[in-house]
Parts: sequence; C-alpha cells; structure tokens
Amino acid sequence: MDLTGQQIAALESQSCTCDDWTQVKVSKDFNPKYVRNVKFSGEIRIGSFNRRFTLAGGICKHSGIYHATLHNVIVGDDCMIEHIRNYIANYIIGDGTYIENVTDLITYGESSFGNGTRVCVLNETGGREVYIHDNLSAHEAYIACLYRHKPALTEGIRAMVGKYAASVTGTYGVIGQNVEIMDAMHIVNVRIGDNAKIKGASRLRNGSILSNSRANVFIGMNVIADDFIIASASSIEDGVMLTRCFVGQGCLLGHGYSASDSLFFSNCQGENGEACALFAGPYTVTHHKSTLLIAGMFSFMNAGSGSNQSNHMYKLGPIHQGIMDRGARTASNSYILWPAKIGAFSLVMGRHTNNLDTTDLPFSYLIEQQGTTYIVPGVNLKSVGTIRDVKKWPERDRRTGSGLLDSINFNLLSPYTLQKMIKGLAILRGLADSSGNRADHYCYKKAIIRNASLFKGMDYYKAAITKFLGNSLISRIENADVSSDLNLRKALRQTREEGSEDWVDISGLIAPASVIEAVCADIVDARINDIKMLPSTFAAIHAEYYEYEWTWARTQMDSFFDVDIDTITREQAAGIVRKWKSAVLMLDKLVYEDAKKEFSLSSMTSFGADGDKSRRDEDFAAVRGGDFEQNPFVMEIQDHISRKIALGTRILEKLCS
Repeated sequence: MDLTGQQIAALESQSCTCDDWTQVKVSKDFNPKYVRNVKFSGEIRIGSFNRRFTLAGGICKHSGIYHATLHNVIVGDDCMIEHIRNYIANYIIGDGTYIENVTDLITYGESSFGNGTRVCVLNETGGREVYIHDNLSAHEAYIACLYRHKPALTEGIRAMVGKYAASVTGTYGVIGQNVEIMDAMHIVNVRIGDNAKIKGASRLRNGSILSNSRANVFIGMNVIADDFIIASASSIEDGVMLTRCFVGQGCLLGHGYSASDSLFFSNCQGENGEACALFAGPYTVTHHKSTLLIAGMFSFMNAGSGSNQSNHMYKLGPIHQGIMDRGARTASNSYILWPAKIGAFSLVMGRHTNNLDTTDLPFSYLIEQQGTTYIVPGVNLKSVGTIRDVKKWPERDRRTGSGLLDSINFNLLSPYTLQKMIKGLAILRGLADSSGNRADHYCYKKAIIRNASLFKGMDYYKAAITKFLGNSLISRIENADVSSDLNLRKALRQTREEGSEDWVDISGLIAPASVIEAVCADIVDARINDIKMLPSTFAAIHAEYYEYEWTWARTQMDSFFDVDIDTITREQAAGIVRKWKSAVLMLDKLVYEDAKKEFSLSSMTSFGADGDKSRRDEDFAAVRGGDFEQNPFVMEIQDHISRKIALGTRILEKLCS
C-alpha cells in the first residue's frame, strides 16, 4: 500500500529522504518508528517490523532500517538493516533477515549469479572445462570433464547448463529468509539462500550461496570469492580465496586456503594450502600449508604435508594432468610428475618422476628410492589405516536435508576395485612367468616390484577377490530358501542384464560402464534435456548398485571358482563359503597385526617425558589406552572376526543340512 501523509511526515522527521515517496510501498502493519536515517530511491517495498533480535552477549535490537541507502529494494517482514556504509541496490530481501555494517550489497546489470561460469579444471589451458551451476554433481562434472571423446555429449551438457543459467538470470538479487550478513564489505551480484550466515567477508562477487533452512552455509572473515557457487551445508572462512570455483555440499575450506578453476564435491576439506585446476571428488582432504594440488583428479584422498605435482614440463605449458583413483593418498613431501595415474587406495611416498601408471595395481605402496619407484602390490589391503578410512567416511558426512547432489558409494571392495585386482593378479602372474619365480625383482611400467612383494601381492589380491565374491554369494543365500539345488539356483538368479562387463567410478558413483553410457546417450538424444534431471538419474543408478553388483559377481565366479552359477550345487556353494571364510579371517588377522604395531615399543617413543620406563608406560596408557585388546577399533576387528565366523557357520549349516 502507499505511504500515508502521516507516515511520510514521520519518516522525514527521522531524517529519511526520497525523491518520490509514491515509489515507496509498505505493508499494512508498517510502522515508520523503526525506519531512521534512510535514503530511498527507485522502487521500494517494505514489510512490517515486529521482531526483536537477540545478539551474542545478550544485546537486543528491534527490527527496522537504520542508517542506510536503498535503491530498488524489497524488504520482507521483520528484517533488520543497519549501518550500510555505501548502499543496497536491486535486491529482494526475505523475512527475518539481519544485515548490519555492510559496505555494498549490489546487483547490477543482468546476472546469472555464477551459473554458467567456465571452470578450466584439470587442464589450465582449457579443453576439459566444466560449466558450473546450482545442481552440479560430481558425476556430471566427471562426464563433462573426461568424456571429451563424445563432442555431442559435451555440447548437450553445455546447452542444458546454458538453458538453466538463462532461467535464473535476472536484474534483481535475492537474499533468502533468516539470513545474517554482518561486517562484510563488497557483495556484488550474489544470490544468497535461506539461513545463510556471512560474517566479515571481504568480497563476494558473481556467485550463489545455496543455503537452506536445514543445511545452512557459513561464510566467514576475510573470504574473497569471485565467480563461484557454494552448495548447502558448507563453511568457507578465515581468509579463503576462491576464483572460478564450485564448492559442493558439506565442504569445509579455511585457514587461508586458496583455489582457482577448481571443483570441490561433497565433504571435501581444504586448509592452508592451494589448488589450481583441481577436480576434488568427494572426501578429498588437504590440511597443510605447503601442499599444492594441481591439475589432478582425486576422491576419498588425503594429501600429506608438502604434497606436490608438476604439470608444466617447461615445454608446451601446463597441459599435463593426473588422476589418483579413489582412496589414494600421499605421504609428506611426496611429488608426482604428471601425466600419471595412480591405482585406487594406494599410498605414494617420495618423489616420482617416471609418469607412473599403476591403475591396475590398486591397494599398493609406491615408494621412491634413489629416483626409482618401487611398487608393493596389494599391501594396503592389510592396512588398519585403510579400513579406518572407509569406516569413518560415512560417519563424517556433513550433508543434511534433502536434495543431495552426489550419490556416494563408500564400499572398499566393489566391481570397480575388484576388476582392477583381477587385472593386477594377471599382471603379477605374467611377470613371474616371464622372468621366473626366483628373480630378485620385476620391471613394470618404469617401476620395480621386488620378488617377495610380488608373491605376497598375489596372495592379497586372491584373498580380497575371494572375500568380495563370497560376500556377494552369501548376501543372496543368507535369507533365502536353499534347501535344494533348485532353490539355491533360484536364489542366485540374475536380476539385471547390466553389470557383467566393465565398471567405472565416476567420482564417487560406482556403476557399470554400460549404464553410464546409456545416460550419455540420453543426453545426446535429448531424452535428458534438463540439467536438473541428472542428480536424480544418478541417484536411481546408485540405488540399483547391489543388483548390478550381483550380475558382475556371478560372471566372475564362473572363472575364479570354476563353477557355473546356473548349474551350481549346494556342495559347490559350500566350498565357496569355506574359501570365503578363510580369506576373511586371513585379511582380518593381517589388519589386527597391523593395528598391534601402534602399541609397539617404537610407538611409545616420546612418551613419559622426564621419567623412566614405568612413567613412559603410564603416560602411553593415559593418552592412547594401555590395553591393546580394549582399543575400540581392535575390539571392532575382533567382533568382525566373530561375526564372520558365525555367519560362515550358519550359511554352511543351511547348505549342508
């Protein structure tokens, strides 16, 4: 409604000015008492002011507009706007929002608020660019980045992103409900979702903050971000600098971290270091000031202090890229010369300059000695650290609410890692056959594998393959009627056609390659023509994982156990279960022994300062727990052994009764 003459007089008496008061519209319950020292211009809409805000320390402030300049602004009910050093222009401000001590809050021209920003990920010079948007998932980005051999697919994704960016383009910015913006400087062309908290940011320009009431976003002191999108439940603070970046759901960036042309997906964490052209898949973590992640693709990765990669080679510029498969880690001061590809769940130690490719030797150590890379295949299958990582990832999922963009598979063993191990087992056997069982070492792709490491690696891979295939078999038998061979075969029937061939891990989503190819075909043929359809499409694939997995496991059992699942007998199934039980116990005992090393005498070094052995033991017990057997993780291993023994016994009784 229009202002009354009495309301205009009250506003002017409180040092408010406007060239044309007819442009100012107010709600029915508007009270001019709570508007002071304000300059209005353009079209203004103002709600009512009935709320009181209680701030830290207990001070209370009544909603209203004080000491501000507003141009083309819509202010919702119960907002607090105070001490705007410059002005607010072209914004729609939601109910209950608190804005104080801000320099600029401006939208000018037409803006898509970061949507459609071109991010030159992996290759700094372009060629693998990803166009970011509000609904970007790690899986879409993976396809857009790496499937460049399909130009029609690339163009299809780009067109859908362009269509979405156009749909959110406007001349007004939006600030959602119950937002807090305090002590910020320049906020220009930024769309801000409900319940976001922005405190002390230095500059936010051309971006979207996708906060909501169930998963709010926090932007803290001295943050500078240009051309960005920050998804729900994320926190960016303490001097972080972002340029052309997407920050996914549940991410934490802080302590001066800087990144350009980079993508961070669910639950990534970055502190102190820097990133350039980084594709950080889910759970990529880097904490250290001297760590640089550049032109690489990672997921479920932890970067040690001083980790570095090189993509320049001082020839054609920064065109080289590297991929570390899921779960790969780097030790302190590690170095990898790109291009390189590191196998899943591998640990890289030392400086490697030989353009490594160990993708078919997962769960390995890569150790550099005097310029030579030594591979210890499969050894990470017995590492307590690997098992601990896999268990902690689901517990550290910071995403909340609905609308999760990334469909994350946390499984350590899957058809993706198993197909690598099967290839790795064949590689190791081939090396032993070609060079003899007694060779001191074996050469593999510019690296060395020592004799003992090769044969132990074969044992680790065989045990892991047996464990996985046995797990798949038992999951089908456990609650089924297997009282006869016919019933057993019915329980083991195939439910999906897809899955028997190659599998892919598209940044957290593990699926048959054929299923992902079908999605790509749907994009090319415009059956998928809205970019917002992709997260739910990938979620549907993720939901079918165990059905696809069984198709793959059935196929592999034929060759690995020399049985035909279509004609399998209860006796043959019992034989597989016995092998599974032996493999599980072997791997669990290796993990148990690895955990025991944490309680060795060498691990007690530096404990018990200023005292003798008894004080050392007491200090160690007080800090780490003195009884190895009572350690929570050790108890979990023991419980796992007991449960698997009981499960194996129960399944064998079903098959042999």
